[in-house]
Amino acid sequence: MRRTVQVSLHIEEDDQETTVHARLDLQGDRFESYGKARRSPEDPTMPVVGEELAIARALGSLNAQIMEAAQDRITEFLS
Repeated sequence: MRRTVQVSLHIEEDDQETTVHARLDLQGDRFESYGKARRSPEDPTMPVVGEELAIARALGSLNAQIMEAAQDRITEFLS
């Protein structure tokens, strides 16, 4: 069996901050997370770095939620 699963990333940014909302719908379960990156006023403007950090943080949180859900299912199965 082969399936494609998509993660949705919504990115909002301004001169100081980038926020990412990540969402995954997986077989009836919805996982959502947020990631944020802020630019220090002394730092040069480098939008791609803020996007990368915010995306990585959102996906890291999403990863933790999915792992927890999988561990919960395993625990239920073994009980």
